[in-house]
Amino acid sequence: MEKKGITRRDFMKASVLTAGAAALGPGVLKPTGVWAATPKIKGPIKVGYQAIMSGALAGYGEFHKMGAVMAMEEINAAGGIAGAKLEIEFRDSTLKAPEAIKNARYFVDSWGADFLAGVDSSGQALALAPVMKELDRILMVTHAATEKLTEEQVYKKGIKQVFRICTPTYQDGNAAAFVAKDLPAKTWATISPKYEYGYTCWEMFKNTLGKLKPDAKFVAESWAPFGTTDFRPHINTIMDANPEGFYSTEWAGELITFVKQAKQAGMFDKIKHVLFPVGAAMDVLEGLGNEMPDNIWMSGRYFFQYPDTHINNDWVARFHKRWNHYPAYVSETGYSTMYAFKKAVEAAGSKETSKVIDALAGMMLVSPAGYRNFRKEDHQAMYDVPWGLTKSDPKYPFKVMGKQVVIPAKECFNRPPFEGPETMPPF
Repeated sequence: MEKKGITRRDFMKASVLTAGAAALGPGVLKPTGVWAATPKIKGPIKVGYQAIMSGALAGYGEFHKMGAVMAMEEINAAGGIAGAKLEIEFRDSTLKAPEAIKNARYFVDSWGADFLAGVDSSGQALALAPVMKELDRILMVTHAATEKLTEEQVYKKGIKQVFRICTPTYQDGNAAAFVAKDLPAKTWATISPKYEYGYTCWEMFKNTLGKLKPDAKFVAESWAPFGTTDFRPHINTIMDANPEGFYSTEWAGELITFVKQAKQAGMFDKIKHVLFPVGAAMDVLEGLGNEMPDNIWMSGRYFFQYPDTHINNDWVARFHKRWNHYPAYVSETGYSTMYAFKKAVEAAGSKETSKVIDALAGMMLVSPAGYRNFRKEDHQAMYDVPWGLTKSDPKYPFKVMGKQVVIPAKECFNRPPFEGPETMPPF
């Protein structure tokens, strides 16, 4: 008998009942769902959401907004959060730390936000962490990937108001190395962004691959400043080094530009083993269409074809019907953030920051991306994301994943206490 797809009501019910009970403190459990009625909470419940909504990266902001708005519509149609209406206000964060801080203060001090979400830039996320402690509001990061946010700000400095629902740099650096170890390539090179994200991921990739494959060599690196439009000098540097494998954390419009120019230069004919850690972003796939070469390894923070579950497939279908787009990874993280807030508030029976922190830490969430668990130690969401080889599919006007490889988060994420070789993969 054909299985019935998970409905919107089923999804919301599952997100409340998954854990059975939510931890509200050491040794204290609060029954939820069928075990106890959720108390009414004075609303509305306000979420201040900031993302890039102007300039060359404005498409990211739109994809954030699609996911968050869709969740808000569903939650409010089903009765809200503990009977209270969910409201979201969006503001443009640009990529500047002062702008992110200004937005956070506006959301809390002027608009009365109960929770904050979003943030694309790692630099902004790091700058916001102490501000969230001062404002005493939870920030759920949906895109910024620096591992220092959770390792240093949350775990070491004790800023408990920060959580992250998306994968961090471990997926881009460590997991990429696990994929690379099985490829017949011993020499590697990179063209990556000339700022912390690019440097950090390349170091992770080199360190992890060096342990997994001791004969691997790293023969060239070229760093492209933010806003690069001419990658030809960088491409020439890499092609002159003649590596067997190529790794790049270029993303968004710059990755689109790079791929087009590298294709014209014949780079993908010469280098057969290529990894793009954020190549599975929907803006990149839609922007390149059939110009994306086949047999490129790509990943992201979520990909709409994984996992192959009723929950995910049903959500993708509803998302496409609502927006006439397939969801980007920030669409999924924005969407799931609202359900994480819903589950935590209802488990806590309150929207008070300290109580919701206790409910979120260690919480398991059912989401389109699969089961997410927020580590108690550093508030990092643990879930699996695939790597896949690009291929054409007549169902889509862009390349999708053919062969997929999943490196479990527990195998490629650094572990607390984040110091010493035993805390970094391979374990």
